[in-house]
Amino acid sequence: MKLLLGSRGSRLALWQAQWVKQRLEGLGHEAEVKVIKTTGDKLTAPLPAGSKGMFIKEIEEALAAGTVDIAVHSLKDLPVEQIPGLRLAAIPPREDARDVLVARQALRFAALPAVCRIATGSLRRASQVRILRSDVEVVSMRGNVDTRLAKLDRGECDALMMAAAGLHRLGLMARISEYFDPEQICPAVGQGALGLEVRADDERVAEAIHPLDDPPSRQTVTAERAALKHLGGGCQTPIAANARIDGGRLEILGLVSSPDGSRAVRARAAGAPEEAEIIGAQLAADLLKQGAATILNWDAAGNGQGN
Repeated sequence: MKLLLGSRGSRLALWQAQWVKQRLEGLGHEAEVKVIKTTGDKLTAPLPAGSKGMFIKEIEEALAAGTVDIAVHSLKDLPVEQIPGLRLAAIPPREDARDVLVARQALRFAALPAVCRIATGSLRRASQVRILRSDVEVVSMRGNVDTRLAKLDRGECDALMMAAAGLHRLGLMARISEYFDPEQICPAVGQGALGLEVRADDERVAEAIHPLDDPPSRQTVTAERAALKHLGGGCQTPIAANARIDGGRLEILGLVSSPDGSRAVRARAAGAPEEAEIIGAQLAADLLKQGAATILNWDAAGNGQGN
């Protein structure tokens, strides 16, 4: 079967699409990657409020129109509410979900001097950095992996906050100064995972990519996305969740914080991996009980700047 894959054009996105292509070819299919430029790729400023979906809109439109057969997404870019007519058919084995520090002179986070500049385009990372170190300056920086690393090397900042998965996939592990435990910096929902989206009525393509689906990765991501959904995934507040399976038990940690890091609530939930969606909903309920609703409502009133 010939399968056309839709992907963004960044080096990381193309690596991900080529990874999927190679595995489909290993299953006996013919596959080709089609690059699609998205709204998010055209941005140079920090992501605006309500930006969820900016990196997938045009790819999903191509999928719905039949221009491509499979949309290859970084799963953290995929909103929890999918558009009608599409479905998430496979979640391949997940990469490392953690965030990392990439610093000049390979300094660790605790060793960074006061008032140094830590760059990120993520409100989630920025808020948690401010919780851990109120003495550093968090500066906004957008761009793909290579662009941000080049800006660091030119001295435009002293350190970067990035996802481990992207650096791993591009063979840039040597740039990592430190991995953050999720207890320190809780990752984004779905971070490190790929999502393969197909048309809901296309059983032929869904069956073709089913062997790429990894049940443990699907279970952890399902729990995280369920938590985000029950918290209100379209809000403008930094929301983080990280699930893992340990000893046959699914454990999830979640956080809701204000963009400036002045207020934050954390919670945990656990249970059987088969009950991932229920566990994610339980996590959200606990966060709301602890006061997340106040933070969410505060930012919905216009004090936040995006997720």
